[in-house]
Order: sequence, then C-alpha cells, then structure tokens
Amino acid sequence: MGKVAAKMKVMPNSPEIDLDDLQDKLEASLPEGAEIRNVEREDVAFGLVALLPMVVVPDDAGGTEAVEESFSGVEGIESVQVEEVGRL
Repeated sequence: MGKVAAKMKVMPNSPEIDLDDLQDKLEASLPEGAEIRNVEREDVAFGLVALLPMVVVPDDAGGTEAVEESFSGVEGIESVQVEEVGRL
C-alpha cells in the first residue's frame, strides 16, 4: 500500500496562541499511521499565523479525514483545510 502526502492549513483561533505548543499538540493528536514531515508557517493577517503541516498518511479509504478530525479537536484550532494532496 502506498502513502499520500497532504499539505494542510491549520488556522489558530487567536494570534496569541503559542505556535510551538500548538504544533506539539497537533503531532500528539495524529492518528496511528500518520506522521508530520515538516511544518511551515504562513502570515495571514493582523498577526495571525497559519501552520502548514505536511502530513503523510497510508493510502486507505478516508485519506486525510482522520487527521482533519484529530486536528479539529485540538484546543486553539479555528479551522483545518487540505491545501494539496499527492502520492509518494
């Protein structure tokens, strides 16, 4: 079975959120079989910075859905979007 890489956009709910702490919480919330390869940061507006993790998941039914649900459940997250998806 192959793997899929997905670049996601994770928006915190406030510019005061500690992004390093938030990144640790995202890594801790990952479902089994998923991993974060790297995380970029993107300035959005008014001091708000989005995290752009590259998440690698097995190529199963459901794809990135479990990761999206896990990330959405983390305290301090406003929204989660999949920006790009590709096979490895």
